[in-house]
Amino acid sequence: MSYSIGDGIVVLGLAAGIVGYVYVQHQTRRKRLELIHQERLVAMEKGIPLPEFPLENPPKSTVRDPGDVIPILGMVLLTLSLGTMILLFRVLDAPEHGLWISPLPLAFLGIGFIAFHLMTRNTSRG
Repeated sequence: MSYSIGDGIVVLGLAAGIVGYVYVQHQTRRKRLELIHQERLVAMEKGIPLPEFPLENPPKSTVRDPGDVIPILGMVLLTLSLGTMILLFRVLDAPEHGLWISPLPLAFLGIGFIAFHLMTRNTSRG
């Protein structure tokens, strides 16, 4: 594969954009902390009590329930294997025509994941 100068310029532009974004985020955070520090110093000189504010915003909880991944994985495996079977059935020549069923174990695995999720979801609700 041969790459052109334009491809290199695009990669450098993307890298510079990412580095610039991180730099701007860092500077914004630093200036905000500096402003909070100055406000606190002025309040301490005047004897005004200030409530404690967290310096950083608490991170949003992105932890998902592990049970949510099973049906997603099942749907992905099922759709990919069915799509592959359809593609192989349509594309393969006569001698290899029987190979279209080779992704069938992945389809069964996907069906199994979805069925497992449905069975455990109904029992956990009580």
